[in-house]
Amino acid sequence: MGGPGGMPGGAAGAAPGSIPGGATDGGAGGGMPGGGGGMGGLLDASEPSAEVVDALSADAGDYTWVAAAIGSQSAAGLQLATELPVMSLGGFNGSDPSPTLEQFQQYVADGKVHYVLASGGMGGAQMGGSNEAAEIVEWAEENFTAVTYGDQTFYDMTAPLDGAGE
Repeated sequence: MGGPGGMPGGAAGAAPGSIPGGATDGGAGGGMPGGGGGMGGLLDASEPSAEVVDALSADAGDYTWVAAAIGSQSAAGLQLATELPVMSLGGFNGSDPSPTLEQFQQYVADGKVHYVLASGGMGGAQMGGSNEAAEIVEWAEENFTAVTYGDQTFYDMTAPLDGAGE
């Protein structure tokens, strides 16, 4: 039997629709205010600036993914704002070995990815998982031109640095 608001083990005396820690689920038993989470910000995808949305949307039809970002939360904010496909490097928290660096390099060689977000995500080896996503971003940094839109930096996978080997 669940507690108030459908949460298992709800706190005694908690208001209906509340979540332990003081957040509410909006009274609907599922959706949280703002479409994100109250669980320490874990479920809050950031909203990119209009400049980021415009840059990622330009020529979007030419790419399978307009961008790639470490972890699903970093990717989610971009995807929700642009309504375009964004690759989550390393799965939910960035610690899964998918795609591998070699697979990602092939996607870039095939012209399937436009940008890589320079930072973001949670995981990697420090969380007991793979470091593959961090290696992909490091490879992008070493081999492709950095561009800044709004307050976010991306690597343009269509603009290799002079002398950079793909």
